[in-house]
Amino acid sequence: MIIDFHAHVTVDLPAQLARAREAGVGRTVLQSTRIHPEAPTTLDGLRAEFARLVAVIGGEISPEEEFRAAVDELCAALDTHPDETVGLAGVRLNMTADRTRAWLDHMLARPGIVGIGELTPAPGQARLIEPALAVSADHGGVPVLVHGFAPNTADDLRTYASLAARHRSVPVVVGAFGGLNWLELVDLARETPNLHIELSSALQVFAVRAAVRELPERCLFGSNTPYGDVVAARHTVEAAVADPAVRDLVLGGNAARLLAGG
Repeated sequence: MIIDFHAHVTVDLPAQLARAREAGVGRTVLQSTRIHPEAPTTLDGLRAEFARLVAVIGGEISPEEEFRAAVDELCAALDTHPDETVGLAGVRLNMTADRTRAWLDHMLARPGIVGIGELTPAPGQARLIEPALAVSADHGGVPVLVHGFAPNTADDLRTYASLAARHRSVPVVVGAFGGLNWLELVDLARETPNLHIELSSALQVFAVRAAVRELPERCLFGSNTPYGDVVAARHTVEAAVADPAVRDLVLGGNAARLLAGG
């Protein structure tokens, strides 16, 4: 089965899942989002939505009602399409460790929630994900997806790797291929056995080829919908990976193993 490990709930979920089926995807791993760049129909509307995105990935703490609305949107998607979707539980990174644990314990008990993410600490604040890693460890090591792309820095990726080394039972998945820092990410993952690479937003096919050559069992297919397209993302993997057995690992086998707790 092909598994899209990194997608956000869009405003037109039926169309989103139809596109996933067109790509041959059998399971989409959804994350909640307050940002919907696919919704505006004008350039000004898109500019406003991206301004909100910059604030979120820059570490802005969302109002409680907006966070809850995004969670509700995710849960509704999982309830409506249980055969095609599973979800990751987001968490507000400004909470105490106890509140983080209580929230994630609650979310991980919900049907369809199979991990934690997408976590988006501000630049220089990657250490804030550690309480979520501790909760993952107590739940048998469910996968934790972190942002990875800008404004995350190479130092942030190094922090993710050091935290992963401290929590060896937790699969830490760095999203969007680490952005421009993908080479650093590959080096870090080579040194950290539980650090995984999600390949969406790759800027060059040869970069995907190099990462998969080094770490065939720790690279995961993802689209980062709506920022990427799932059909195009599959074509990128197919262009980069010639070996059918390795391609099957990247497109679904590696993700299936993580989601099964292995």
